[in-house]
Amino acid sequence: MGFDPEHTKILRQVSLFAGLESQELQGILLAARLVQVEEDGYYFMQGDPAAGIFVLMEGRVKLVQVSLEGQQVLMRVVVPPGVFGVVSLLEGGEFPVSATAMQNSKALFWSAAEIQQIASSYPAVAMNTIRVLAEQVQDFQARFRELATERVERRLARTIIRLANQAGRKTAEGVLIDLPLTRQDLAEISGTTLYTVSRILSQWEERGIVQAGRERVVVRFPHGLVMIADDLP
Repeated sequence: MGFDPEHTKILRQVSLFAGLESQELQGILLAARLVQVEEDGYYFMQGDPAAGIFVLMEGRVKLVQVSLEGQQVLMRVVVPPGVFGVVSLLEGGEFPVSATAMQNSKALFWSAAEIQQIASSYPAVAMNTIRVLAEQVQDFQARFRELATERVERRLARTIIRLANQAGRKTAEGVLIDLPLTRQDLAEISGTTLYTVSRILSQWEERGIVQAGRERVVVRFPHGLVMIADDLP
């Protein structure tokens, strides 16, 4: 792939490459290729061999896992410059999730062999890899703990807060979650049903906490949402 100064700027924001100099980032960038996927297309499917890692440059990608019972669970939404496919840094693995483009998306891709060579050449990348993997494990553990122990209303509030932190944009109405999220998506992330999400969102709309439309959520009273998430009176 040719050198693009804008791509180098984006790589500076990626935790996997933290601590590297510009010249090192340029060398890493030359080993990448750009992968474009249209809306609803796949970067990879659950169970595919872990062929490499991706850094999202444009668009939105959702990571979805299908359980043994056939239930689809939305694990995470990736926004630029997010990293996904990190399991490729481990030898002989499979992707535990499917990565689907929520809108037309572009991502830089390094094969498993290339990224392992990069990690061998740059000790900072090897250390960052451990940190990224640990953060993702902790994130998934927190998600499972929420599913096992917390009320649905708290889980949904935490989900919306996480998404607002990831992709929130201030507007005149409030904090718009700049993602094409359906209520079914919110139900999958929160581990509940579409009916329950619709009922809770309607209650929150009446209280002025959120404004929810088709594939659109605006947080109008963030403090109120935090109080629900933290189970405060």
